[in-house]
Amino acid sequence: AGAKDDTFNVLDLAEYTKNRPWWRKIFAPSSGSSAEKYNVATQLVIGGVTGWCTGFIFQKVGKLAATAVGGGFFLLQIANHTGYIKVDWNLVQRDVNKAKQQLKFHSSGNKMPPEVKSKADEVIIFLKKNVILTGGFAGGFLLGMAS
Repeated sequence: AGAKDDTFNVLDLAEYTKNRPWWRKIFAPSSGSSAEKYNVATQLVIGGVTGWCTGFIFQKVGKLAATAVGGGFFLLQIANHTGYIKVDWNLVQRDVNKAKQQLKFHSSGNKMPPEVKSKADEVIIFLKKNVILTGGFAGGFLLGMAS
């Protein structure tokens, strides 16, 4: 009496990924080298435009950060000299020594942790596979920093 039909749709992931937007296909982890997909001019334009945008934003944010940090130090020095704040230099020295002990490198040749090494290897492999795109990005980045 009133049985409910419980039907489920099956999602075929292979078909689902074929209909994904182009940016998902480009930046997918297994997308391979961009040299296999695009001609040299397209790679240079994509790398140059993204590099220029990144360099321009990096320049603006860098100026803002330098101004904020410099202004903060300046205000702290004024506050220290006028007597608004007192710095406990013994506490500062103790904390610096504690931080030095925690950040000590391995005594056997300054080895990188395996997590950092694996990520660095991934970046190097990507750069080798996409030399033209990387070159366009580097050039665009420098132009963005200069503008």
